[in-house]
Amino acid sequence: MHIFGKILGTFFGFLFGGPFGALFGLFIGHQFDKARRLRQAGFTGSFGGGPSQAERQEEFFKAAFAVMGHVAKAKGQVTREEIQLASTMMDRMNLHGDLRRSAQDAFREGKESDFPLETVLERVRISSGGRFDLMQFFLELQISAAFADGDIHPSERNVLHKVAKGLGFSSEQLEQRLRMQEAAFRFQQGGFGGHAGGGQSHHSGGSWQQASTADQLSDAYKLLGIDSNADAKSVKRAYRKLMNEHHPDKLMAKGLPPEMLNVAKEKAQEIQNAYDVIKRAKGF
Repeated sequence: MHIFGKILGTFFGFLFGGPFGALFGLFIGHQFDKARRLRQAGFTGSFGGGPSQAERQEEFFKAAFAVMGHVAKAKGQVTREEIQLASTMMDRMNLHGDLRRSAQDAFREGKESDFPLETVLERVRISSGGRFDLMQFFLELQISAAFADGDIHPSERNVLHKVAKGLGFSSEQLEQRLRMQEAAFRFQQGGFGGHAGGGQSHHSGGSWQQASTADQLSDAYKLLGIDSNADAKSVKRAYRKLMNEHHPDKLMAKGLPPEMLNVAKEKAQEIQNAYDVIKRAKGF
């Protein structure tokens, strides 16, 4: 834990300004400790001098895994399952060698009790140039990692709200994306949702297929963020908007780290699949 700056700031603040000076010195020392913590975590970059595209991508990459570690720690002690989920995300990105070690180091940094979440998120906003698409990808990456086991713990949800706020998203926007990700998780399982239990085994093949198809259609609508009563025009509008925001080539052009391209492609394919399910069901 970094407290040297706080101690020094409080001491000199009190020495020269009494109790009020001590409070001001504590604040200054806290900022110093956060900056020092970021340097040690590897989140550096001379933004005043204009970092290169590669530097911004590296910072985005490290911050993503660090925040992942912070979200995982929200439930308390990080379990073997959470570590495995992070490894699964690294596998999805085909990370090996130095890149994988860099991601692992960042994940561990995020688990530290004094991890400066707000400061890291502020730097993510800077490194992404304030681009909505990139910050949305960053947020959805955190949601996807947290939801990889099929559920979001209340403590994880609270931290995700902090992440969303730090990136400039409202609570309502986060909750919408959580609903979309929950639907996406079920959709990826083939639309069977909660029907995996033995209680459904008495259904005939036809009724089972009918139920699962209805569930998948419902999840497809939720995945696109629209109501099941939406007409063809609304469906197409939602689909085009999401594809425009998640198109891998556009994200890469805006500064998405190349290591995350596969994840972007998976998300775009997920949106396409949901749209295709709705098109088939509605006949347009």
